[in-house]
Order: sequence, then C-alpha cells, then structure tokens
Amino acid sequence: MRHFLVGVSAFALLAACSDEQGRDPNPPEVVSQPANDAGETELQTETQRLMAFFDAQFHRELALSPQGQTYLGLIDDIEAYGRWDDASDAAFAASQDRARADLAALHNDFDFDALTPETQVSYRFSEFVLENQLDQGEFRDHNYIFTQFFGPHSDLPAMLIGYHRMANADHADAYVRRLEGLGPQLQTLVDQADERARQGVLPPGFAYPTVINTARGMISGAPFDDSDEDSPLWADFNEKLAGLELGEEMAEALRVRARTALVDSIGPSYEHLISTMENHAEMAERLEIDGVSRLPRGVEYYEAQVANYTTRDDMNAEMVHTTGLAEVDRIHGEMRDIMAQVGFEGTLQEFFAHLRTDEQFYYPNTEEGRQRYLDEATSILSTMREALPDYFGRLPQAEMEVRAVEPYRIETATGAFYEPGPLDGTAPGAYYVNLSQMDELPVYQMETLAYHEGLPGHHMQVAISQELDNVPMFQRTTWFSAYGEGWALYSENLGKDMGFFTDPYQDFGRLGYEVFRAARMVVDTGIHFYDWSEQEAMDYMLANTPMTEGDIRNEVRRYIVWPGQAMSYKVGMLTILELRQRAMTALGDEFDYGEFHDVVLGNGSVPLTLLSDLIDAYIEEKLTE
Repeated sequence: MRHFLVGVSAFALLAACSDEQGRDPNPPEVVSQPANDAGETELQTETQRLMAFFDAQFHRELALSPQGQTYLGLIDDIEAYGRWDDASDAAFAASQDRARADLAALHNDFDFDALTPETQVSYRFSEFVLENQLDQGEFRDHNYIFTQFFGPHSDLPAMLIGYHRMANADHADAYVRRLEGLGPQLQTLVDQADERARQGVLPPGFAYPTVINTARGMISGAPFDDSDEDSPLWADFNEKLAGLELGEEMAEALRVRARTALVDSIGPSYEHLISTMENHAEMAERLEIDGVSRLPRGVEYYEAQVANYTTRDDMNAEMVHTTGLAEVDRIHGEMRDIMAQVGFEGTLQEFFAHLRTDEQFYYPNTEEGRQRYLDEATSILSTMREALPDYFGRLPQAEMEVRAVEPYRIETATGAFYEPGPLDGTAPGAYYVNLSQMDELPVYQMETLAYHEGLPGHHMQVAISQELDNVPMFQRTTWFSAYGEGWALYSENLGKDMGFFTDPYQDFGRLGYEVFRAARMVVDTGIHFYDWSEQEAMDYMLANTPMTEGDIRNEVRRYIVWPGQAMSYKVGMLTILELRQRAMTALGDEFDYGEFHDVVLGNGSVPLTLLSDLIDAYIEEKLTE
C-alpha cells in the first residue's frame, strides 16, 4: 500500500471532512445518557473533555498540512489548496515541540480511569502515536529523502496528478500556485539531502539512476523541449483545465502562469536535483556496507525502526530474524505438499525455477494480456465480495476499483499497491497493478494479490477505519504498517480459510507471497543488523522464494533504503493469527469470525500491543456474558 499516513508523522498529515471554517461538520459524537449518579456524570465529562482535546489537536495539525488535506479530499480551504507543507527543519522541530506538549497534556490533564472504555482506547492510541513520533524524530536525519522507491521528486507530482482535483477556476489557480511552489519545495529537500550526504547518510549507488531518470522524465516533453508529447505535469494541467468552462482569456492566463512555473522554476530545480544526485552517486561508490549500521547512529536507528515497524515491545532484530527463518522452513513444507499434488518431480528450488520461466504462468506483454489481467483481478474481487458477510460483521461502504499504474510513475511503482479514496467517499479506493513487465507478474499470484490489496485486505481495513463513528479523527486516519500490512497478509491467509485458493497453483502463489514476507524478516535484519551485502540478501531470496530475479533485486534494494518496513507484514500477520487462536481456544464454540474481525477492524490502525489488549478484553467480555 502507498502510505501517506504513517506512525512517525501521523498528526502532520491528518485531515478531516470539514466545512468552510475548517471545522469538522460531523465531529465525533459523544453519546449522552441520563446520569444515574455522580460517578457516571464524571465519566461522561472527562470523555467529552478528552474528545474536545483530540478535536482541537487534530484541527490544529490539519491547518498545518495542506498536502494531508489534499490526500484526504479536502479542498474547501482554497488558500491551503495551493500550498505545500512546510518542509523546513524549523517546521519539523516545531512539530516535535507540539507533540511533546500534547503528550504532557494527555498525561497531566486527563484522568484515564474516568474515561469510557472506548475513549480509553483512543487515549492509549494517541499516547503511542505521540511517543512514537518523538522517538522516530530523534533519527530524522538518518532517513533517506530521495531513493529509487520513494521521494519528493516523484511523490509531489504524483499528488498533483492523482489527488489535486480541479472543478473550477479557484482550483485551477491553486494548481498553478502549487506549480509555482514546487521548485522551491524541491530545493529545500535537495538541500536537506545534501547535508545528510555530507554526514554519511545517503543510499547506495543503485538508487541514483532511477531517481535521475524519473527526474528527467518529469522535465521531458513540452514545455521543456520541442517534443510533440507533453511532460507529465503540463499534460495533467491542460487535461484538467480543458474540463472547465472558463473563458479563453482566463484559461490562457492560467496556462501562461503554469508554463512559466514549469520552465523557469520547476525545470531548473529538477536539473539541480539531477546534478546533486550525480554527485551523491559518486560519494556512494565509496560505501562498503549496504545497511544502516554504517550511519552515524546506525545501530540505534535500526532499533528504533524495529520498534516502529513491529509496534510491539517484546521484539528485537534478533527475534525477528529467528522467527523469519522458522517461518520460511514451515512454509517450505506446505509448498512441497502442493508440489506433490501437481505431480512435479524435483527439488523445491527446481519448482521455483519452473514457475519463474514457464510461459503458462504469465500473460503476454501486450495490451490484450494487460487487460486480461485487470479483468480477472476484478472478477476475483467480485467473488470475494459476495462471501464477506459470512466472515465479517461490518463491511466497508466505500467502493474500490482495479487500475493499471499510470505511465508517469510506472518506473518507481511496486508490482501492486493500494491507494485509499478521500474521507468523504467522493472517489473510490484503488488497487493498482504495475503492468509494465508482464513477465514479472505471475498469474498464479493473482488471487493472493487481489485479497491483499483489495478485499478483505487494504481496502477493507482502510475504508472501515475511515468510516468509524464516535472516535477521534486521528484514529480514523493514522496508519501503522504492522497493523495495516499485517492485516493485508492475514487476509491472504483468511482467503484460504474462506474456501478460496481451490486451484493448487493459486494456493502455491499464496504460499509464495507468505514465504516472501517471511524471507523479508530474514533479509531486512540480515542487511541492517548482520551487515549482509545486497548479493547475500538476493541469494537468500532466490534460494527460498519463487519470486523472479528482477523482483528480488528490486525488493532487496527497497529493504536497503527503507529499513524495518519489510518486517511489518509477517510480524503483523503472525500477531493477528496468534490473537485469533487465543480467542478460539478461550471461546470454543462461541468463537465467531465476524465478531473477532469487527474487534480487529473496529478501532483503526492500532499498534499491535494495543490490539492484543483489545482482543483480551473481547474474550473476557464474551466469557462473562
């Protein structure tokens, strides 16, 4: 999934459906009931006070994040709609000061025991978010800004193209103002990346060709050269402008401003980015270790990433590594059972090679082959949608579409990902598939990918979270990878429990993705904790997963520039499965899938420590009924 709302910067990117004053037209409802005694009155009052605190905090941060507003579909504040977030070091320091003050207020100004049980969950959720934000902020200068997998060089244009809606002249003006501000915004971020590089914080050399090629692609075509094709931002602006009923004089004035911003500001900024990345590539040639242990506080930094991406207080890098090794061995056993089922004679590695190379497992690299993949993925999700009521109580109201990744970001995109729709439900969520190289998109993985990115995976989890009632807005929009990716991987496994994966090759695809995520635990820790080289990590993945060599190279390089994130999938899945088994054992015949899933999905993207406590509370409540 594409992550716009992550634990370390959750409040900075939150946004809510608001009226023209910037306030929530449907604030979290506090249920009022007649008080039977003074204690109940006190309980309700403290809950109301804390909800008001969360509301004020949320709208304060909302006002400071124009990009967060746009991602979640907020366009009423037209002045903010034309700005980027403040990316300066000073703004970051100020956000950390606010987080410290908020955490102190949470601890000192509110009586936890006087809150309703539901609001106690929100309290603990907020406490974790703030503490995590402060912990991660200590290592801000260790994060890579520009990589082959993410960075403002591609993310900022992607936001304009994918999220900046243009329904009238004011929206068009806001688009132009963002074009005018894009050059300075890039310059700020390039300067920060340059300072970090001088301190030794820069990704290995493999990252730079993709960054440079993507940057060049952004300034290739009209109006930057005499090409017959338009550059991505110029094409998007003109296409959206053509959909408006504006006078030609106004439209031309907007085009002139947009062209000037592109040529005079954005073009030079991207050229400066390219020259800086070329310089950093030369510096990276001297790096001897791929992992973050080479950074100034690399060991401590990775410990913080393990905490951030597991959201558990009982795991460290060594435990993650050992768990991953054990899971790889277990899954290999199930894979061998399927090999016997389909009559393949040979080793597991030979079966992997068969799946990587046999043409029957891939659709043609043609428009017909791409459309066939999209159509069949859509059909798989339609079938799953019909089965959901048997395993879930609450279902998402938001719609979802299957889409091909657009050309402007196809080089930097992963094989598949999910992007949520806006909070107001005016646009569907989207399961994106990268169809650029069909020989890297095995058909036998189609079913498990659809469940992971779509239903009952990311779309279901995110949409239900956005649609929650009677919880603070931060709880609806915050994202933690261990929960979100853990749920999506759990959803693949759940598809098997629900009676799907009847085709043995599709079932092998499910196991292929599960062993892939287990191997990620081994490789991520191998790179950053045990100082494995890129080649050592690739060799392990090639020997233990059926993924193609091209996929494995891209994935290993992703783990190198995004330390810790890859472990979150399997840690989250194993935690949810462990909690489900705990509930099944305790409740016996009283266990109900729908009730269990409603608890898991009913509080937002909670840290796993909190999720464990929520399931324990659910079990206790069921046993006392």
